[in-house]
Amino acid sequence: MNGQFDQESVRMNTTLLHPLWLIAILCAAAPLQGSEAVLSADFSVHTGTIRPLHGINKGPLAPGGIFELIKEQKALGIPFTRLHDCGWPNPYVVDHHAVFPNLNADPTLPESYDFRLTDEYINAVRLTGAEPIYRLGESIEHTSVKRYVHPPADMEKWAAVCLGIIRHYNEGWANGFHHNIRYWEIWNEPENRPAMWSGTDDDYLRLYRTAATAIKKQFPNLKVGGPALGASGSFVKGEFRPTDFAENFLTMCRQDNVPLNFFSWHCYTADPTELAARSRAIRRLLDSKGFTETENHLNEWNYLPGNSWASLDRAGTAATRQRCYAEMAGAPGAAFIAASLLELQDAPIDVCNFYHGELGGFGIFTEQGVPRKAYQALRAFQGLVETPRRVEARGAVAGKLAFAAGLSTDGREASLLVSNFANTRSDIVLNWKGFDWIGGATAEIRTVDSETDFSNVRSESITGDNTALRLTLKAPAVALIRLRPTAGAAARTTLSPASDSNTPK
Repeated sequence: MNGQFDQESVRMNTTLLHPLWLIAILCAAAPLQGSEAVLSADFSVHTGTIRPLHGINKGPLAPGGIFELIKEQKALGIPFTRLHDCGWPNPYVVDHHAVFPNLNADPTLPESYDFRLTDEYINAVRLTGAEPIYRLGESIEHTSVKRYVHPPADMEKWAAVCLGIIRHYNEGWANGFHHNIRYWEIWNEPENRPAMWSGTDDDYLRLYRTAATAIKKQFPNLKVGGPALGASGSFVKGEFRPTDFAENFLTMCRQDNVPLNFFSWHCYTADPTELAARSRAIRRLLDSKGFTETENHLNEWNYLPGNSWASLDRAGTAATRQRCYAEMAGAPGAAFIAASLLELQDAPIDVCNFYHGELGGFGIFTEQGVPRKAYQALRAFQGLVETPRRVEARGAVAGKLAFAAGLSTDGREASLLVSNFANTRSDIVLNWKGFDWIGGATAEIRTVDSETDFSNVRSESITGDNTALRLTLKAPAVALIRLRPTAGAAARTTLSPASDSNTPK
């Protein structure tokens, strides 16, 4: 979890409000003429593939083992589940202290480990269809007493424990498995002190160097990375300036030839365009340091109402916390999630993980496991992913009104996803071409807003030469429209086979 009480994060988020940023946003968001927002899709122009960037943090087993949400998470088509803060606030799985409870034990012996509950947890993740990303280390500790977020006294031994965990889950060691977990992340937010790390910058650099080198030596085909920064840098007059920690980490990896297969970072914001902007800035940073092959991972992100942590820190009241969490998981958060996932489609990002896919604050379920609006937004996005041939879409307004469209591989279904995060025009006109069927088509419409959920469906018949649909979508709201030929309809023209490319710019 991102350091909720890290004032540096607040300072960096608010730098996006610099006048030059405001000018750029206002220029990009210049209103269209008229009272309606017009969105257009051309299903004959293929522009790539809809990228499934809706990974999450935390698996489907509720803390304490009372119930599980395997079916609900599986319905989202989650590509990756990052194993961080699992079972929080009292983690009993994944973390080093949970799987290797006796620091004096021998990491080469199977009996030194207690994998039992973590085995169940990872098996549940795999049942959702998601690929696990294993965060080696510990979960966040907001308590006054820090028990586990300290630099290991023996870093070589700590790295040896990492090797034991990898052998168990990938090579069957210690009555283990062959899960082929590819991504192994070393710690989380080491700059977020003291909640995530009680040591110095140099302590973490030494830990990363020791563990990453040991892992790649033993398992050269695996991908190792970090440092999962909560504070990656700030924008000053439109220019991205990385933190000293980020600079020093990359310098160490370059100078000491330390493996870095992926660079991970976090962002909590009220601006959907910031995620893509930071993705581009960090890609440029990695390339400038010679890490052109290093993957770019945004592995914690969420909507932060007001761009401030103030409502959630210790000085916040019960009422402000409740309002903030309600916004994050409600219609505003849902519109933010859908808009962000669409903004990220053209960003140079490789893996994204929403924080988080479990219960309670920041999550997509209530404490009792009831899906929230945020969950419905991820369902809507998965509906777009199910028609993966991305096509030309026009009319979006950056940061306010997001829009994308996709065609199924056989050309018989199409999807249009709209997220009205902050556009004042609620009357939406959807036009399309290239999805022509003699006999007409049927539009299945699902919306997510303050009043409706994704499960509510209405249908409209599209007949004759009409290829337009009108919606009222008052911000914040999301709409998924699925187009299918009416029973017995035939294609007016032969649809071209897929010939997609998808290179983010």
